[in-house]
Amino acid sequence: MRRIFGFLLVLLGSSGYDSALAQSTGSFTATGNLTTARSLHTATLLLNGKALITGGVLSPTAALASAELYDPSTGTFSPTGNMAAARAGHSATLLADGRVLITGGSIAEIYDPASGSFSPTGNLATLRSGHTATLLNSGKVLIAGGCTTTGGLASAELYDPPAGMFLPAGNMTTARCGAKATGLHDGRVLIVPGEEGEGYDSAEIYDPLTSAFSTTDWKSINFMIAATANLLVNGNVLLTLAVQECDGLSNTAVVYDSSSRSFAATGQMESGICRPAGTTLSDGTVLIAAGWFAGTRAQIYDPTSGTFSRTGDMNSDRQSYTATLLNDGSVLMSGGAHPSGNNLDLSTFQCCVPLDSAELYHPKAIAPPPILLSISGDSTQGAILHAGTGRVVSASDPAVAGGAIEIYGSGLLDGGVIPPQVAIGGRLAEILYSGKAPGFANLNQVNVRVPSGVTPGWTVPVRMTYLGRASNAVSIGVR
Repeated sequence: MRRIFGFLLVLLGSSGYDSALAQSTGSFTATGNLTTARSLHTATLLLNGKALITGGVLSPTAALASAELYDPSTGTFSPTGNMAAARAGHSATLLADGRVLITGGSIAEIYDPASGSFSPTGNLATLRSGHTATLLNSGKVLIAGGCTTTGGLASAELYDPPAGMFLPAGNMTTARCGAKATGLHDGRVLIVPGEEGEGYDSAEIYDPLTSAFSTTDWKSINFMIAATANLLVNGNVLLTLAVQECDGLSNTAVVYDSSSRSFAATGQMESGICRPAGTTLSDGTVLIAAGWFAGTRAQIYDPTSGTFSRTGDMNSDRQSYTATLLNDGSVLMSGGAHPSGNNLDLSTFQCCVPLDSAELYHPKAIAPPPILLSISGDSTQGAILHAGTGRVVSASDPAVAGGAIEIYGSGLLDGGVIPPQVAIGGRLAEILYSGKAPGFANLNQVNVRVPSGVTPGWTVPVRMTYLGRASNAVSIGVR
């Protein structure tokens, strides 16, 4: 066993991994323009490192069916297949197999990066937009709440990727339109108010083990709502609060403590916000940038100190845009809209002009993306062992459904409690342990249970995703 661990450490040293965080600038730079100006769209980081941009609006009455891809290697956007329906206020969820589920309205569809096209999947039972969509540890997607022409929805549904269909998931404790949902480290889902209207004064938890929603503590401070919700590496959730209808800017933030299941105040923001974008960065800090009436200002939240600090300003004033953490640790800010003209002169004022521009945020500290090790430098055979043994999981000694295996690699942040996601043959595996390999400071170990339903084979792909970034793929044998 020690011989195998020593071999893995040699491979780890040759992988280019550096335990120190790479230093950068804390600034924004321009990148290529979108092929179509859009706001209220979605942006999803794919397993291949590109970002999928879907839908949105060109004007308040013109929703878009078009989609495009951002390639970080060239800094350019290019068209990909169109959706079957024009959408705004929809959701896009990366599935365990690398495809993307698009929901909103009554029609749902799947984007396949291999073909660059969209195809229909099962229909939602209820027409909805402005809903939440959360990937669960089971690989299913929780669709909750949303907006209709008559108000908010309390109903929820589960999308089952292998079956390609939606199933009822009970009702939330109250109707919610524009809520924020965050998957917690223990598999539950925190849902907080993100819009004025129903449910602004309450929050709730979805528990996949009981398939039920229950209320949780919520500090309704001056009737404010959640502007952003970001999972922290310590298992808590940072929420910045906004004044309803953006009647003013807020400096207030709270943290949801997953242990005590309650909210508590944290440091005040350096500059006021209303509906900015929030992004958990590779080092575990959180970027809060721009938004309605907040100008180009951006700031960083440090979970260790519980404080905010200013960082470089954005190049453009943006609202209703997307912010996507890329594999290299930078953040892609794409599209959105901003006011034009003088708001004191209604003959010149326009709200809001869609943008086709994009920019990149370069953090001051960047942690390397997750890496899965292989047995040799020229092979994809994973450095993966049958749990508790020195036997490599291979074509000649395959894993079986329900069996425990040990996966070795790097990229997990020290002291973090958020487990990675591990997909085996496109299905999420149950995480049994994640952290340092015992006795080896620079080596990570993740123990998982091989999921049922994996198609048997001698080169079944294994991939790990951590804080939104995917590792390389390695292979094992499964029978």
